[in-house]
Formats: sequence, structure tokens, C-alpha cells
Amino acid sequence: MSSACATLGPVTDPGRSTVPDSPDRHGGGARGAALPVAGTPDPAGAPGPASRALDPAGPFLTAEEIAAVTGGTLLRRSDRRVRLGAVDSRLVVPGSLFVALAGERTDGHRFLVAAAQAGAAALLVGRHPDPAAGEAPLDALGDVTVVLVADPLRALHAVAASWRRRFDLLVVGVTGSIAKTSTKEAVAGVLACRYETLRTEGNQNNEVGMPLTVLRLGPEHGAAVLEMGMYTGGEIRDLAAIGLPSIGIVTAIQPVHLSRIGSVEAIVDAKAELLEALPGAADGGVAILNADDPRVRAMAPRTRARVVSYGFAPDADVRATDVASGGFEGMRFRLVTPVGERSVAIRALGRLAVHNALAAAAAGLAAGLDLDELLPGLDAGSTAPHRSVLIRAGGVVIVDDSYNAAPGSVRAALELLAGLPGRRVAVLGELRELGSAHAGGHREVGEVAGDTLDLLVVVDGGPGGAAEGIAQGARAAGLAPDRVIAVPDAAAAVDVLRDRLAPGDVVLVKASRGVALERVVDGLVETLGGAEAPA
Repeated sequence: MSSACATLGPVTDPGRSTVPDSPDRHGGGARGAALPVAGTPDPAGAPGPASRALDPAGPFLTAEEIAAVTGGTLLRRSDRRVRLGAVDSRLVVPGSLFVALAGERTDGHRFLVAAAQAGAAALLVGRHPDPAAGEAPLDALGDVTVVLVADPLRALHAVAASWRRRFDLLVVGVTGSIAKTSTKEAVAGVLACRYETLRTEGNQNNEVGMPLTVLRLGPEHGAAVLEMGMYTGGEIRDLAAIGLPSIGIVTAIQPVHLSRIGSVEAIVDAKAELLEALPGAADGGVAILNADDPRVRAMAPRTRARVVSYGFAPDADVRATDVASGGFEGMRFRLVTPVGERSVAIRALGRLAVHNALAAAAAGLAAGLDLDELLPGLDAGSTAPHRSVLIRAGGVVIVDDSYNAAPGSVRAALELLAGLPGRRVAVLGELRELGSAHAGGHREVGEVAGDTLDLLVVVDGGPGGAAEGIAQGARAAGLAPDRVIAVPDAAAAVDVLRDRLAPGDVVLVKASRGVALERVVDGLVETLGGAEAPA
């Protein structure tokens, strides 16, 4: 049994770091979005260099292997061993592969020298250096392999797919409109009770980040949990072809990314790509579906894998009964499975956390763990920042759920808040990429907020503001107008709350990633005198 199954400490994080504001970022950088080649390193994204030291005795890639799997041309050859990958020259560690991606804001080809100086053993490039742009010639890069390919991103996929096939391990793929990351964390906690488990870190769930995650696989790993996000159809199919999951989880289908993908039906088709990629039931494939989401339930015929359902529905294969909130102590419930029942207590907050635990239990059973073996992993905690993290400062409890948001996840967060003691306060902001559902989604969230809160601050919630519908919905639900405060930005939200908060208050902070409301969290912590150490 891996010692990683040991539970983490309390979810108070006094040593937080700020996630930079990247409004168009999805995961580590999607095609057509900003690629993290030369921007500020993202502490919620790719793991830092110190966590990715190259094991000289471990498996590696050669120059010839990289050229062969990518179909590229070997421009320069080095005998150095290649392991791990990066698309940001500042995240290169000695021996890693640097992939020069061209994004909207910058071009990785401009940073070949920096990558080589940082210790990259190989470079994947899509063009020769441009002297007119001040780019150094290849012979100035030192002892490094350089492979020229038609498409560096596709070449990264090819290298990652080849690397994945070197290892015989259990892989779980997780997708869904909401709760992907929290479910991934819960599943990884359970599998760690038996296996050394690799998991997607931070926001590395897209066509750049997931291949980089796969390149972190090593012989020590017995399992991997890979989060799979998407903007358009076909992306999850590509990710599944790289990761080769035998277990797939779909958490929810909701109207998010509509501005890119167009319709809920298209979202269903895109998420179903994970299920369609699973092996058949006879070969160990298992599709784990949310029984509480009718759209997810209806996806069962789209897979050859054995279907297992989870949720609060009375006919779910893995379900919870007697669900109760313990306030800041977490949640209690009765876990009901085909192989037995157990009473469970977890420190995570809210009914959504119970839902995530059910998915994790289903995955553990599908992976062959005994019921008693997986139980400690249900309370393993989460390594993901800005996702329902409790921070205590000046007698106030801040629920930092600022990483991202969609209407469904905001409703769940407000339900979580309703189960906690104290005066209920929230700072909410825009929910992006809802397309034609923008106005209705914001007003719906506002109505739930109006029924739940004692005080609501809406960032960009004034007349004509992107989040105006939240404020309108809260007022329509009966929250007094003087308890609904619209502010232009995060700094103004902190200013408004500075004299309004009192010991015993609980403050939820949540909006889409691009709104960067972690700045509100940081401002409140500073204003309240700093985060308190965990008890």
C-alpha cells in the first residue's frame, strides 16, 4: 500500500500563492488560446522545476526515438538522455524536452536559447531560427537534440503517446462540465491507497497540459488519474488516445463553453469521446456515470465498457444516504455499494464533496480495491488550490473557491456555504463562456444567492456589467437592495468588505478563472491581519 493514502492536513492554506490573471486560458493553454510559453509561471498549473528532477537511472528517450515517433527531421543530435517535457523555458529541468509552441502572445521559438541554457536535452521546433528576428542559430544552442516537425503540438502528442505505451498501469480519465478537478483529486486519493498515483496537477487538463502530465509517468507509478478538458469536439478523443484510460468518469453535462462549442448537444458528444475510447467490458473497461445528471445517464449506450453509476439517486450503483453537514468539520454519509455499506466522514465540505467521494469509491471498486481498503482515501484531501479551501483570518472564514465557476458549481458552492455556521457572505463575479445562456445563467445564480446569503458583493455587477444578472437575480429573490453591492473590480470588493465583516462571518469567493477573484481572497487575508495557522 502506498503511503500516499495518508490524509492531508486541514484545508487551511496560510502560505497561498496567487494564480495570475489569464482571461483566455483553459488548462495549460489550448489551441487558439494563450500558450504558457513566456508568461508568468502558473503555480496552479505545471509543476515547478524542483518537483521534477530527472532520475538518471530511469527510462528515457533518445534523439532517434523522438525523430521516429514524431516523423520529424533530426537537425542536431545529442547523446543526452531525454525525460519530462515543458512548453515554458522557465519550467525546463536538465534533461527535459522543450516544445516550441506558437501562441497568440508569443512564440516558443524565441526561447530556444533559454531552454537550452536551462538544461533541455532536446527541442521540438516547427521552423528554423529566424536571424532577422534575432533568434540564435542552432549551432549556438550547445549539446542538445533538435527535431524539426510540421506541428510541434501534434509532435508533443506523439511523444507523449509513445511514452505512455512504455508503462503497464491503471489509467482513469475524468471529464465533465463541472467538478472535474475535485473528482480527479478524490479518485487519486483513493487509488493512492494501493498505488503510487500520478495525477493531473493544477490546470494541466488540455491538449498541452495532459501530454506533459503523461511525460511525468515513471516505472514507480501503478496508476494515473488524468483530467480531460475540452473546448471543441475531438479534443477529448485525442487526449484519450494519448492516455489510454481503462476507466472513464463523466461528472456532469452543463451549458459551459457554449461560446466556443455551440450547444449542449455538442458538449454531450465531446464528453462522450472519453466513454467511446474505453476498452470493452471484457477487456476491463469501466464507465462511471453520474446518475443524478439525466444527460450523463443517457450516455451509457455510447460505450463498450461496463457501466457503473454513482450519485444520490436511489438506483445508483454507488450512492450515499443519510447525508449530513458537520459544519467546518466536513460531511457525514452512509456509503452504499454493491459489495457493502459503510459510514463515512470526510473533511471536504458540501454535498458536491460527497458526490465526488462517491465517484472515487466507484473508481476504487472498479480498480479492484476492497471497500475497507479504499475508505481512508475518501478523506485524503485535495492538493488543488483555490477550490473550496478554507482560510481563517481575523475570526472570519474565507471559502476560497475562486479557481473557476459555472452556474452549477456556483449553486453547489452556495449550498456548501448554507451548511456552515455564521453570517453568510459571498463575492461573486462573471461566469464566462456561457454563450446564449449568459443572461439566464447569471440571473439563476443570483436567485440562489438571494435565497442563501446575508450579504452579496458582485464584481462587475453594476448596470451593463458582465455579472449584472447576478445582482438582479439576488434582488428579485428578495435579498434587500442594500445587501446586494455591485463593485467594479476585486480591489473595490475588498474595500467594501473591510468595514462590513465581523468575526464569525463566512465569505465565499467564486467566479470564472479569468476574473481572478483570488485577488479578493489575498486582499481580505491581508486586511484581516493574515491567515491563521491551522489548529
